[in-house]
Amino acid sequence: MRFPLALTVKIARHIIKHTLRRTPRFALVLQLEPLHTCNLTCTGCGRIREYSTSLKDMMSLEDCLASAQECGAPMVSVCGGEPLIYPKIEELVAGLLAQQRIVYICTNGMFMRKKLKEHLADTYSPAQEPTLARLLAEKLISEKDAEIIRKGKHDGRPTIKPSKWLYWNVHIDGLEYTHDLIVEREGVFKECVEAVRMAKLLGYQVATNTTVYKESDVKEIEQMFEFFSSLGVDGHTISPGYDYDAAKKDMVKRLGRQPEDFFLTRAMTIQKFAKIQEWAERFTIFGTPVYQEFLAGKRELTCTAWAIPTRNVRGWKAPCYLMTDGHYERYQEMLDKVDWNKYGVVNGIARDHRCENCMVHCGYDPSGALGTNYQRGDTWKNIRYNFAARPKPYTAGRQVKAFNGFSIGKGHLAEANAAINADLAGAKSAFQNNGNKGDSGGACSGGDTSQRDDLLVKVRAAKKA
Repeated sequence: MRFPLALTVKIARHIIKHTLRRTPRFALVLQLEPLHTCNLTCTGCGRIREYSTSLKDMMSLEDCLASAQECGAPMVSVCGGEPLIYPKIEELVAGLLAQQRIVYICTNGMFMRKKLKEHLADTYSPAQEPTLARLLAEKLISEKDAEIIRKGKHDGRPTIKPSKWLYWNVHIDGLEYTHDLIVEREGVFKECVEAVRMAKLLGYQVATNTTVYKESDVKEIEQMFEFFSSLGVDGHTISPGYDYDAAKKDMVKRLGRQPEDFFLTRAMTIQKFAKIQEWAERFTIFGTPVYQEFLAGKRELTCTAWAIPTRNVRGWKAPCYLMTDGHYERYQEMLDKVDWNKYGVVNGIARDHRCENCMVHCGYDPSGALGTNYQRGDTWKNIRYNFAARPKPYTAGRQVKAFNGFSIGKGHLAEANAAINADLAGAKSAFQNNGNKGDSGGACSGGDTSQRDDLLVKVRAAKKA
């Protein structure tokens, strides 16, 4: 099977139950944001800007678990912010699993190995020595880490353990050069890869989560799938980058860039996702085949944002994960008070101008599962896709030159550091590679020096401080 049987059955039962009850609207996936604090400032992410006045606020553990019970979604995506910063993330995951939820931890990967080492310490016995030896041999832990693990963990708190109901969902937007550029920090891609490798070695399920932007090189995205498939990842979520308000404002104010130069229009999304169905045959792409047809421009869907509600420190966010017209105290209150007919795109016409270019999975993927805009054969497509054999790991992906930036001294800060340290201000920019996208990580290196120049200013200022 492409997906674990238990997970598929759980979601199918949930849909059938509400269909038989004729429930007009119900949740499939809860986007739970216990906090908005993050250790990165990813380009294109508006969360830490939209909620800048409440970054120190957190939902209580009790509130988080009650929210999952309240909306009844079979799947919970724990996001943020960076959820691994949440002080009670272990208790939250354990509590959600105790509620028999499917849990996705959406992380940037920077604290993931720390959590894996805590689990090793909590379960340590001499029988684990071969595992520690392999982790040491592959340089996924240090000798100091091994000694700490051998001492055990005695604080009485739970750890995040492998489970068929749990996925690590690691943010990856391209190969090394591109990903580090988008997350605005060098070395992040390398850490993500090491975290993925360690998690798979320890028996966890791991997925990747990718957003495609105007500058994203489609060939590089395919190579990214090939590379992570060779590492044995269990699936991939992929969605188009959409110019929602908070992200647009940040692009202009902080980076001095125009949103239309970064985010996708509908026409661009269809162009970028032309091969999505082909990718789904080669790799385990999460999302219905109906949604894949929509991304490829082969059909229309109506937005069902209410099926993937967002709960955060301010309440139930409406109307969707990306747009904010208000927050509600209760999920049912949100369902009842929001005029859902004001949003989305129907027959090519945007009901709200902000929806015009949105084809994001949190609005449209559930539409494929719930049968909106149903066409003959859709149910069979979904069944066949879910129960088909999982694509085999693409072992040739090991040959992909994934480490094409920071790891080989060609990161996006390389020139800035060289200019400061060796007075090489006239050195050729990493953003000017004569149009050879393969040399430095894809279309994010297309000749625009504005980001480099901004980095140079920041590095000089840091040196003077």
